[in-house]
Amino acid sequence: MDSKAVAYIRVSTAQQGKSGLGIEAQRDAIQRFAAAEGIELIDEFIEIETGKGADALDRRPQLAASLSAARRADCPVIVAKLDRLSRDVAFIADLMARRVPFIVAELGSNPDPFMLHLWAALAEKERKLIAQRTRDALARAKANGKRLGNRTNLAEAQASGRQVQVDQAQQRAANLLPVIREIQTAGCSTLREIAAVLNRRGIQTPRGGAWTAMAVKRVIDRAA
Repeated sequence: MDSKAVAYIRVSTAQQGKSGLGIEAQRDAIQRFAAAEGIELIDEFIEIETGKGADALDRRPQLAASLSAARRADCPVIVAKLDRLSRDVAFIADLMARRVPFIVAELGSNPDPFMLHLWAALAEKERKLIAQRTRDALARAKANGKRLGNRTNLAEAQASGRQVQVDQAQQRAANLLPVIREIQTAGCSTLREIAAVLNRRGIQTPRGGAWTAMAVKRVIDRAA
């Protein structure tokens, strides 16, 4: 194979369900595309987000690392779908201005830059429409006499909030487990060794900190 590329995978508890692409599905899509196009994948970077507002390169350390690796190797970055980069037109435009080419597997190997901007604009419009529909639904509910934020239901709301946190923690653990299994397959057998590799890769814990052996154990236990 003469062509080379760097793979970039991104998941988050909020976005994974919308995209339908978890880590393994994105990896499979990228690998199948690379094989069909005769591209050798020389590195892989996995971004696992914990919240909103991640459309900034300083909040995407793995994306920044993938761009640096691609720049050193003089090759493109491959993603499975455009929304794995962003749904924000300005963010996509900024990435294109950095002169590191990226390939979107679902759009083919040579997409026109105009088409990339168009797809990004459509994705951004979809995001805004979803937000507007949510606001409209809340306004209709309020107009129909439904009390929003009713303090008489405070205990129920708090319980629901705790369940959401538990669900998000379990989803994040499920996202992280394939990465941990991959590290184990590479020869790291102890929790401390796995934590060291995760820290070297720049992957943060669910709380945004550095990994310890106990933090790795909690993720494995929760995913199980």
